[in-house]
Amino acid sequence: MLLEDARRDGLDDFIPDLERMRTAAAQLLSLIERIVDGGAFKGPDGFGGEAERGRLRHELRTPLNAIKGYGELLLEDAEDAEHPAFLKDLGAVLEHADRLLADIDRLVAFGDGPSGRANAPPVEIVRDVLRSIAPIGAADAPGRQAQPSRVLVVDDNAANRDLLSRRLTRDGHLITTAENGAAALALAGSGKFDLVLLDLMMPGLSGFEVLCRLKADERTGDIPVVMISALDEIDSTVRCIEAGAEDYLPKPFNPVLLRARINACLEKKRLRDRERAIAEELRAEKERSEALLLNILPRTIIERLRQGETIIADRVDDATILFADLVDFTALAARFPPEQTVELLGTLFAEFDGLATRLGLEKIKTTGDGYMVAGGLPLPQPRPDHAAAVAEMALAMREAAATAAAGFGERLELRIGVHGGALIAGVIGTHKFVYDVWGDTVNTAKRMESYGAPGRIHVSAVIRQTLGDGFRFEPRGAVEVKGKGAMETYFLEPRA
Repeated sequence: MLLEDARRDGLDDFIPDLERMRTAAAQLLSLIERIVDGGAFKGPDGFGGEAERGRLRHELRTPLNAIKGYGELLLEDAEDAEHPAFLKDLGAVLEHADRLLADIDRLVAFGDGPSGRANAPPVEIVRDVLRSIAPIGAADAPGRQAQPSRVLVVDDNAANRDLLSRRLTRDGHLITTAENGAAALALAGSGKFDLVLLDLMMPGLSGFEVLCRLKADERTGDIPVVMISALDEIDSTVRCIEAGAEDYLPKPFNPVLLRARINACLEKKRLRDRERAIAEELRAEKERSEALLLNILPRTIIERLRQGETIIADRVDDATILFADLVDFTALAARFPPEQTVELLGTLFAEFDGLATRLGLEKIKTTGDGYMVAGGLPLPQPRPDHAAAVAEMALAMREAAATAAAGFGERLELRIGVHGGALIAGVIGTHKFVYDVWGDTVNTAKRMESYGAPGRIHVSAVIRQTLGDGFRFEPRGAVEVKGKGAMETYFLEPRA
């Protein structure tokens, strides 16, 4: 009847789905007749076994799912096309399908009864459906677009894959299909999906096995999985949810419920993805903040502040301090545009920072065109040979300054002073933290720099004695130093 109506009214687009409905109805009728006439799926104890009943439900609902699914798609298209007569007949077919679905459990239970014909009504219902659909033919209906999500549909039944694909495509989703568990795992591992619709009962790898493997794989563990099966028993549902399934839908599925649950799963997935993105943004921001903080404070000091220390102050009994100053840099900066001045200082001080890091020393601060570095501070463990490391840095700084200035077509010289001894190191400030060092050792090192000579490394007798014969020195003699009186000092020379 529906075939005749479709041909008469020129509804060629409806014909392919009507053919699919007729094929599914024929399969369902054949299956029911086999059950009624003599024991298909019947075990040695009738249909009382859980496995037999579950398998029977699955086999009965698979073709019924195709009838209802294609019928509901046609119903939507017929409403859009305004064909009231076709709508009425199609509605009757779907009503019969719903009645049959309600009778399936009674049909399964009947298998143990004495008379197969006692449950003949389900067979008649299927025959009514078959009589309502005749052989037919033609094209798929256009889909309605929505915000796309990537969905993987896994089902060994081609009709089920087709129904789900078309239904979800109409809702704007991008669909990929797999006909078995192995194909599903390969696709899920190589592509990015927002949702997996997974049939529970499949040959080879079952849906439950596929679910467990998806959840065990770090690449796919976060993809929500909705199980779809003709089995609607609570044990199956609980088992899948416990294994990580997001939701569970019985076949034949209600399109409204299907859409609602899929949209809910996708919305939760989007929220989880957004949560992860925000967490990643926070992590990246934390790393940037920490990198900025490390430009101000040593890492060990940051850790101590995080642990609740409010006053950071350490006495260091043996440290080495270096001060360096760019000679006549003020005059050079007056000739340079501001950008070039900053670029030169940035290039030079970046090279100094690299030297300090490689030698295990701590940059304390820069002051205008001056640079200060310390060795022997407990950050976290001082170098035992910190005086030698500072001497190595002083020699390398002279070469770095000459190279950097040459790149700008200029000539630069450093005046460097080095002294060693006890000092206090700590953090000061509440708004802008500063890690600094204080004491007579620091002041004397600054005097060594200011009383030094351009291009030379001026060191105290303490440093000369500490370094011993490992370096070359030129005695300078006694120098009258403000606040210190006469001091024997030396110039550190490059090694031979």
